[in-house]
Amino acid sequence: MQADTIFSIQNETDFEQAALHVFKHQYINNKTYQRFCNLLGVTKSSVNRIDNIPYLPIEFFKQEKIVSTPSLIDKIFTSSGTTGSITSKHYISDLSVYEKSFRKGFEHFFGDSREYIILALLPSYLERDGSSLVYMVEKLIKDSNHSESGFYLYETEKLVKTLQKNSTENKKTLLLGVSFALLDLVENHDLQLNDKTIIMETGGMKGRRKEMIREELHQILKDGFGVSQIHSEYGMTELLSQAYSKGNGIFYCPPWMSISIRNPEDPLTDIGNNKTGGVNIIDLANINSCSFIATQDLGKVYKDGSFEILGRFDHSDIRGCNLMAL
Repeated sequence: MQADTIFSIQNETDFEQAALHVFKHQYINNKTYQRFCNLLGVTKSSVNRIDNIPYLPIEFFKQEKIVSTPSLIDKIFTSSGTTGSITSKHYISDLSVYEKSFRKGFEHFFGDSREYIILALLPSYLERDGSSLVYMVEKLIKDSNHSESGFYLYETEKLVKTLQKNSTENKKTLLLGVSFALLDLVENHDLQLNDKTIIMETGGMKGRRKEMIREELHQILKDGFGVSQIHSEYGMTELLSQAYSKGNGIFYCPPWMSISIRNPEDPLTDIGNNKTGGVNIIDLANINSCSFIATQDLGKVYKDGSFEILGRFDHSDIRGCNLMAL
C-alpha cells in the first residue's frame, strides 16, 4: 500500500479496508509483530475485521527493531528517558511518510502552516538528539516562511516581545511549548494576548516541576496568556501521526488514525465508549513499522471518535506483559 492511499482516507469504510491491508502487510513483513500475533493465536488469514487486529504493547519499541520493510533506515527517533533508562527507538525507513503525515495532520486541524508564525518553546526536547517532535516543528517552522518563526530556547525576552507584537497586529501565531516551559513563561511575564494566538502544550513536566492535572495546568495558562482555550498535541516517538485538542483536553485524530480503549484487566478486550481503560492506537502512517499499538496511557473515547488522556498505567497495573517474552 502506498502512503498516498493512507492519506486519502475519507470515511470509516476506507479506514477499515486500509487497516486490514496494513495488518496483512505487517504480519508478513514484521517478524516481531508476527510472533506476537501467533502467540495470541492470530494469523493473517484469521483477521477479517478491524476488531480482530492485535495491538503490539508499546514496550516492544524499547526491546526490538520494529520494522515492516527491508529498506535502509533514514533516521531513528528516540524517546526521552531518565539517565540509565531504556528508551524507545522508532526506526524510520521513509521520512517522507512522516513529513506527509504531520503536514496533512496540521492542515486538517489548523489550515495552511504557511499562514502562521510558529514559535517553539521546547527546551527538554532540543537538549537531546532524536526527538520526532523537534523534527516536525523544525519542518513546520521552515514551511511557515515567516522571519519571526523559530525555536526560542534561551531567548525569553525576544519571545515575549514577539508574542505581544503579533497579538497587537492580529497576526496568526502558534506558540508550541512543553508544559513546564509555558508555566515558567507566564509566571515571569505579564502576557495578555488575543485569540489570534494559539497556545499549544505538548504535555509533560519532564521532571522539572511537579505534575498537575490538566484542568489546573490549562487554567493557569489561560489566565497567564489571556486566551480562552489551551490547545494540546498528542503524539509520541512510536507514532508518525498526531492528535490535536483545541480545548478542554478533548482530542481528535486525523482520518488515518484512530483510538480505542482496552479493558485494564483483560488487554485483549475492547470496553467501548465512555469508559476508562488503556489507550490502543491505530496509526496507518506507521506502515513501515507497526500501526497497531497498545500504549501505557489511560484514556476514554467518545462516540464521535474524540478522546481524553487521563493518565498513565503504573507498571504494576499492566496485565498480560508475559506476552512480551517472545
